[in-house]
Amino acid sequence: MADASAKDWPHDPDGDMGSEGMRNFDMAVLSKMVEEDEFPIQKDEFVDEFGDWPVRINHKTVVSVAEIFEHVEEDSFETKIEFHKATGRAIRNTGLWEYTPDT
Repeated sequence: MADASAKDWPHDPDGDMGSEGMRNFDMAVLSKMVEEDEFPIQKDEFVDEFGDWPVRINHKTVVSVAEIFEHVEEDSFETKIEFHKATGRAIRNTGLWEYTPDT
C-alpha cells in the first residue's frame, strides 16, 4: 500500500506503529492509541498527543488524527465505546469511508 498523500508522517502508516504491518485501518488504528483504563479522556488532550499521527482509511487514503477529530463533536469520552461511536460518526460524516452500510 502506498500513501498517496505524500505527507511526512512521524511514522509509517503501514508499519508496526501505524497499523501493525498493514492489518488495521481507521477505527482499529485509533483504538490502539488509548487503553480502556485511560478513560475518561479529553478530546483536546488526545489530539495534542496523537494529532499528527497517520491513520489509513483505505488503500489510497491516509489522514491525520487531527483531521478526523476536526469532525468529532464531543469534547470528552467517558468510555471507549463513546470514543468509537464519536470517531466512527466523524469518519462517516466526512465521507472518508467509501462504503457505508445501511443502518
